[in-house]
Amino acid sequence: MSGQPKYWFPAKRYGWGWGLPATWQGWAVLLIFFALLLACAFFVLPSRGPVAFVACTALLSALLIVVCWLTGEPPRWRWGDRQ
Repeated sequence: MSGQPKYWFPAKRYGWGWGLPATWQGWAVLLIFFALLLACAFFVLPSRGPVAFVACTALLSALLIVVCWLTGEPPRWRWGDRQ
């Protein structure tokens, strides 16, 4: 076992934020996010209109960012691999 923590969401090589998941837990979170987003599209949009859909999407996106923040590499601006 290495001393490095295993992050669900590794940092992107360039820019700020996280890349694709590196563990099954990260992929599960991303799959659940897209499933809930699809559910919002089917159930919220037809019945309540576009404003409710945008609110639902914003809430789900905020929850995804919180999960990435808690389980991913610490965010900072990255310029790629420096040789």
